Amino acid sequence: MPSSLPIRRVVLYKHGVGYFERQGKVEGHDTLHLDFKARDMNDVLKSMTVLDLSGGSVSAVSYDSTKPLEQLLQEATVRIPEDGGLTALLAQVRGARVRVRVGKEQHVEGAIVGLERLPLTEGKVAVERPFLTLLVGASLRTFDVLDVAELTFLDDAVRADLEFYLATVLSSYKKDTKRVSVLTSGEGPRDLFVSYVLEAPVWKTSYRILLEEGEKPLLQGWAVVDNTGDEDWEQVDLALIAGLPVSFVHDLYSPRYLRRPVVEVRTEAAAAPVIPEESFGALAEAPPAEPMMDDGMEAEMAAAPVMAAPAAMPMRAMGGGGLVRREALGRSADVKTVTKEVGDLFEYRVDHPVTVHRNQSALVPILHRPFEGRRVLLYNRATREKNPMACIELKNTTGLTLEGGPVTVMDADTYVGEAMLDTLKPEDRRFVPYAVELGCAVSVDDTSEQGPVTRAVVARGLLTVEFFFLRRTHYVLRNKSRRAQTLYLEHPRTDWRLRDTRAPDETTDNFWRFLHELEPGAHVDFTVTETSPGQQTYMLDASLDQVGYFLSSGFIDERVAQGLREVAALRGKLHQLMDEERRFHEERARLFEDQKRIRANIDSLKSGGPQRELSDRFVARLNEQEDRLEVITRELGRVEQGKREAQEALHQTLQTLSFRAELDAPRG
Repeated sequence: MPSSLPIRRVVLYKHGVGYFERQGKVEGHDTLHLDFKARDMNDVLKSMTVLDLSGGSVSAVSYDSTKPLEQLLQEATVRIPEDGGLTALLAQVRGARVRVRVGKEQHVEGAIVGLERLPLTEGKVAVERPFLTLLVGASLRTFDVLDVAELTFLDDAVRADLEFYLATVLSSYKKDTKRVSVLTSGEGPRDLFVSYVLEAPVWKTSYRILLEEGEKPLLQGWAVVDNTGDEDWEQVDLALIAGLPVSFVHDLYSPRYLRRPVVEVRTEAAAAPVIPEESFGALAEAPPAEPMMDDGMEAEMAAAPVMAAPAAMPMRAMGGGGLVRREALGRSADVKTVTKEVGDLFEYRVDHPVTVHRNQSALVPILHRPFEGRRVLLYNRATREKNPMACIELKNTTGLTLEGGPVTVMDADTYVGEAMLDTLKPEDRRFVPYAVELGCAVSVDDTSEQGPVTRAVVARGLLTVEFFFLRRTHYVLRNKSRRAQTLYLEHPRTDWRLRDTRAPDETTDNFWRFLHELEPGAHVDFTVTETSPGQQTYMLDASLDQVGYFLSSGFIDERVAQGLREVAALRGKLHQLMDEERRFHEERARLFEDQKRIRANIDSLKSGGPQRELSDRFVARLNEQEDRLEVITRELGRVEQGKREAQEALHQTLQTLSFRAELDAPRG
């Protein structure tokens, strides 16, 4: 009866888990044992499924406790020391009923009374020998322990304690291992199925691209799988899932305890509180790629044993011409990968058994197909200022979802560079940059300026003029190689708008792409002009000189200019009235100060002739000042009335002024 079931199926995911299936035979009431690492127990308890496929049943699934070994051993009723195990055990189970076989024939049943050491003389040497004393019926019988050939415990409790102790000690040899036992129930041999999810290394992908002049480029994909477990994967059904299903760790393994309310005698306990537990937008179609192989050769190439990894061999070792190498690649990496959509996920299932030994990894071929693509250049100033990158314009015509991973590019029999590939859905298109193209140089020059006013608006006493800031980026593209080059120029895409520039061939989230076909030795100038709106506002209280400037600039017309002249005249009159008002206030303030002085002098005079004459003079002066103050008061009233009238006229004039002019509006 096997104690474990072999692994039959492994499914690896991109988010750090693996799904494992075991299947095999059990019989009768067999108990199946599976060992897991302690850190995996939460995943096992959360995901394990056990099925008896032949009509039997699973009576229970038990697993090791989380208690440490020392605590578990303290719960055992027996102890077995490192030395003298048998005599120490018998001394601990006094009273237990046993059956002993002494010699070959004699069988005796009785209860253990004790164990003692008695001296014996062997020749001239005295030694101590252990003797077991049993109560047999009403008699005590003593046996030399060395003569006891077999001892059977007849007490079930003692036997169970001994088995528990030994099993606990055995489990301590793998301190990080926990045992899960599946107890089955049924008749005869049956098929048992067990599945579960465990933490597993993320499977990885790497690609090879083979370029051949006159042929379609060839894409070969390999999956890197790691078996970090303690068990070999022997001839398993392997599947690889691309996508990110939800997965998490939840502690089911550790025991949980709830604090219960304490109810005192003759008191009511208060109720415990309840605590609720790629390119953006449409892409321009790429020019058709030159045919690189006959239509009849577009069929998928076939698959090879998992352990073979010929893609790592030097390309020159594969023989003569390009077609020979392509055929060798197809034979050496014979791919039998069955692919299918699984909801939002994508599955690669290797259509032959796979073997990966414990603590080893393997390269598994999952793809070997031609694709639609061509060599192009991609220039991005932020990536490299002076040169574009040599790229493969790759369109995913393989019909598969391609997971992201490194790419090694071979041109004929020469290694030419490496790249990283993003995840591609079928028909997605990407640039795969693999080298710096030194045969093409790019220089860049930036200028900026404020453009002319495009609109002028007069409303509510304000003149608002709108204009555009202009930013020009001048590119000079030089093809120094002897062959024609296709170059995509990436220009940063911001909230500025293009002006006097042709529409981009492609648009991404952050760039505009402009396509250029460069002949050998070509020298191409290309300017990207961008505009951003600006605005400036003037209060319409301008001088006559400013009115002339606005009129000559086209910001206003003659009607508005005449209104502004009236505004200027009203503001001049208002300023005169305000100046006149200021002078009256200053004069009145001086008169008030002088009157204070005169009254103080009058109060200081004494009675008598000369003082009387002086007092009359002061009084006459005060009378004159009072008359002047009355005049000033009347004038201030007149000035205030004039100010109100001028301000009202100014307000009315400004409100009636309305004008809009469209000037040099930008194109694009």
